[in-house]
Amino acid sequence: MKEGGRKQGAMSPCAACKLLRRRCAQDCVFAPYFPANQPQKFASVHKVFGASNVNKMLQELPEQQRGDAVKSMVYEANARVRDPVYGCVGAISSLQQQVDVLQTQLALAQAEVVHMKMHQATTSLDHDQPPMHVASNSSSQTKSFFAMDLVVDKANMGESLWSC
Repeated sequence: MKEGGRKQGAMSPCAACKLLRRRCAQDCVFAPYFPANQPQKFASVHKVFGASNVNKMLQELPEQQRGDAVKSMVYEANARVRDPVYGCVGAISSLQQQVDVLQTQLALAQAEVVHMKMHQATTSLDHDQPPMHVASNSSSQTKSFFAMDLVVDKANMGESLWSC
């Protein structure tokens, strides 16, 4: 039966205490978040933040927020190990650039759909109306190139294509 990353009875040290080569106390602040079977998790956090700083951060937080804080530290530490200069900001920036490219592609595709609908509408107008005859008198028939209904999606009208 495991509790807090350790077996009851046999005091197996958590990953943090194992890496730091110290005895894991019953009230070890690291034990619930860095189990012995996940040593790399603490290794990267230790490398980036240092054990003392992680200990201070966890001690200052209420227990219900510590799990989320550890997840954030692990994410940031892994990003820092992969990209020492930008860390997770580099990953976020890269994802934002991908979003921008995809939004541009979407806008182009939507414009192409509108263009195709216009072309289809004008083509169907050409087939629906009798051909125009040019007469010598001034009462010749004319037709508008834009003789089509405009469909407006009022539900999404206020939303910007570029908003997140």
